[in-house]
Amino acid sequence: MATPHWLFGDQLGPAFLAPGDDGPDRDAPVVMIEARSVFRRRRFHRAKAHLVLSAMRHRAAELGDRVRYVQAETYREGLRKAVGDGPLTVRHPTTRAALALVRSLPEVTVLPPRGFLVPHEAFRAWADGRGGQRLLQEDFYRRVRREYGLLMDGDAPAGGRWNHDHDNREPPPRGAAGLDAPAPYRPREDDIDAQVREDLDRWEQREGIRFVGRDGPRLFPATRREALAALRRFVEHRLAGFGPHEDAVLAADPVMSHSLLSSSLNLGLLDPLECVERAEEAWRAGRVPVNSAEGFVRQIAGWREYVWQLYWYFGEEYRHRNALRHHAPLPEWFLELDADAVGARCLATVLAQVRDTGWTHHIPRLMLLGSHALQRGWDPAAVTDWFHRCFVDGYDWVMLPNVVGMSQYADGGRMTTKPYTSGGAYVHRMSDLCGPCRYRPTERVGDQACPFTAGYWAFLHRHRARLEGNPRMTRAVRGLDRLSDLPELLHQEKARGDTPP
Repeated sequence: MATPHWLFGDQLGPAFLAPGDDGPDRDAPVVMIEARSVFRRRRFHRAKAHLVLSAMRHRAAELGDRVRYVQAETYREGLRKAVGDGPLTVRHPTTRAALALVRSLPEVTVLPPRGFLVPHEAFRAWADGRGGQRLLQEDFYRRVRREYGLLMDGDAPAGGRWNHDHDNREPPPRGAAGLDAPAPYRPREDDIDAQVREDLDRWEQREGIRFVGRDGPRLFPATRREALAALRRFVEHRLAGFGPHEDAVLAADPVMSHSLLSSSLNLGLLDPLECVERAEEAWRAGRVPVNSAEGFVRQIAGWREYVWQLYWYFGEEYRHRNALRHHAPLPEWFLELDADAVGARCLATVLAQVRDTGWTHHIPRLMLLGSHALQRGWDPAAVTDWFHRCFVDGYDWVMLPNVVGMSQYADGGRMTTKPYTSGGAYVHRMSDLCGPCRYRPTERVGDQACPFTAGYWAFLHRHRARLEGNPRMTRAVRGLDRLSDLPELLHQEKARGDTPP
């Protein structure tokens, strides 16, 4: 009899069951386990819990009699019910905790990972060749482009440039409620979703499992068919307008022209190569400008791949990096996604998006939520955990480098060359969020002082000794010397504490 193969809840696409030299047997029984302990350990966003359980159950329904689907308290209990002490194969998991679990089981054979472009060994050789330092995403991205021939004209990058960011940083159109982009694909719920919602209600009411956020109609794909439909709609109708405003924010249009494919990629429903190849096909057919195609390819073949590799290369110690010595706990209003308690319109708008959907795009994550946490000195490990729990596309491998390295600068610059934070002027330039706000982006002190403007200068003052030697920060730090109201600003920031801005 064929050896059973275990599928984790983020290994749901066909690639994870594809036979071959490094695959499971073609007719291998499949084991899937819902472990409630996962939801007891962390207080996840309810929409995220719904999406993951819906995706797992839909996949089990597709596999039919081939699958042994077990609901248990822990993975070990589920495995005992499914296969006893018998042998098992499993794809390399996406987290170190899961890898440690499967390696601790004597009868489990771990197969190479799927769902990414570059083998760990190839990345390690590249990184070690640089002494483990200056592992710039741009250099890695170009390597991936060359290796896969993505957006290449012979040996040269399409459009004559590797990086089209200059064309992809336009502010939002002033006075417009949205980009007027075609609507994204949205799935329809079914009986499986109804059962998931019933189970989540029961867990909350009878089993003491707590969630945060709202679980409205499911917004993201839970099946391969839905994910392919979402990819097709994005490439055919939305990708052309993606590039120019990918860094902009509009209050009434949170999705703009973004792909909304991250959760499908991270559940394993889509393969990264099929996504970037479809984008390239659209560019070569003349349906999409090169800056939009390159911006999307960069997100997947560049940034997503880079983050996955750094998670494994940096190791577990990276989780505990705290170069800025930030230890403040996350306040209750933030933990509860209490957008109604927040007066700053930008932060309230984005926090409400997370509360209601478990998603917001990369600029609100980095330059609003992450920037505020950095300015307030919140513990980077707690911030990482919050992003992991509260986003439908959040996994340990996703959030650890993104938050510790980029958002919170907790590695002291190993991943990025500068802290990513700003005053209110950046928010005002790149969004329509400041106009009706009670605070003014130009004000540092007083009743109308923008929390981001005041917080930015307080952050620079607090870390002046570290940052003034950074060539990308020297000019900003020296700006502190021109602030005659700096003492008043610092007093005001200290008095503000962790009250909602």
